Amino acid sequence: MARRYFGTDGVRGIYGQALDPDLAERLARAATLWSGAREVFVGRDTRASGLELAEAVGRGIASAGANARLGGVLPTPAVALQARELGVVISASHNPPEYNGVKFFRAGAKLTDDEEEAVEARLDAAAADEEGAVGELGGAAEAYRAYILDRFGSDLSGLRVAVDCAHGAYSGIAPGAFEQLGAEVGAMGIDPNGTNINMGCGATDTMALEELVVGGGYDLGIAFDGDGDRMLAVDERGETLDGDQILAILALDLGVELVAVTEMTNQGFHVLMREHGIRVVTTEVGDRYVLEALDRERGLLGGEQSGHIIYLRDHVTGDGLAAALLLCAALRGRRLSEAAAVLELYPQAKENVRVRSKELSPAIRDAVAKLNAELGDGGRALVRPSGTEPLVRILVEAEDERAAEDACASLATLVERELG
Repeated sequence: MARRYFGTDGVRGIYGQALDPDLAERLARAATLWSGAREVFVGRDTRASGLELAEAVGRGIASAGANARLGGVLPTPAVALQARELGVVISASHNPPEYNGVKFFRAGAKLTDDEEEAVEARLDAAAADEEGAVGELGGAAEAYRAYILDRFGSDLSGLRVAVDCAHGAYSGIAPGAFEQLGAEVGAMGIDPNGTNINMGCGATDTMALEELVVGGGYDLGIAFDGDGDRMLAVDERGETLDGDQILAILALDLGVELVAVTEMTNQGFHVLMREHGIRVVTTEVGDRYVLEALDRERGLLGGEQSGHIIYLRDHVTGDGLAAALLLCAALRGRRLSEAAAVLELYPQAKENVRVRSKELSPAIRDAVAKLNAELGDGGRALVRPSGTEPLVRILVEAEDERAAEDACASLATLVERELG
């Protein structure tokens, strides 16, 4: 059975349209019944719709006979770490404020495609004979920060760090974490009002952070997304580093033998890993597929170009704060620009095209195949539907920047004509 509601990262959409309290309640009841959990831990980001959705999720859990523990505003990795049986995160991650979503963790891991299908099959299931309770659980944010500092922290004395929390779940957590380790911190994106998450800030828009780093003379900047499961960095010159560059720095510093990445990863990363004898496993786009590969291959480190960085020593999922602390430790007295220089990136051109239908037409598939044949070993083209928005994402990689840009523009025109 094909999934109707679940996408790349849980169920997500514009609040009041693709996602409402009724669907959230049904999803929570279905997931609780499917998992057999007796206690379910719930966290949310700072979107205004999160309060109503959390109440609905709590009702759904209780109707399945389990107890719901509402932890309030928490980053996604905090829920994954602290949920003993089943965890629920109410968030649309990097998406704009009008979006929201529901995603589940079982024993710290995101659900597989088959497990999500099993949840959807129970969406119309009847409530349990005995109803559970709904209660708030205090102290979860403080417990999470203490754990991350203990397992991933190092002495950051003398380091000046600018931190952008995207007005999201890390607003009350991350700046203090860096300060506890001795860093001098300049913080932005720490005043959530329910409607400003990810707006002109965070990992989806690093321009303001770039200005803060350069203008304030910071050693580096860290940009989180709204729910804290991804991060990007800005070097001392104001240049943004993507997930590929961060992952390259960490792979060499941590001495791993294997790294899991997605098909979006820059070819320059593969070249660097080969030079250092590090095996690379490539998956489809989505951090849960990277996690599945790490579990299958018994690896520790993986990630995505978008900034999902996963390090499974003492953790169960991607964690923006843990990744940021590991990156700071990996500098070892170097400037971030110097550390990043180990990776020579191939030129890439990207474009997101808003569409009515995300089903790629034969004409689009043929054009991609033809372009890949023309590029050969010198590049590649990738066209894929977004798993969270009505978009088709285009990536073209080539040895020449102008060639990549021209080919990307040509594909974007075709996608818009066929699907827009």
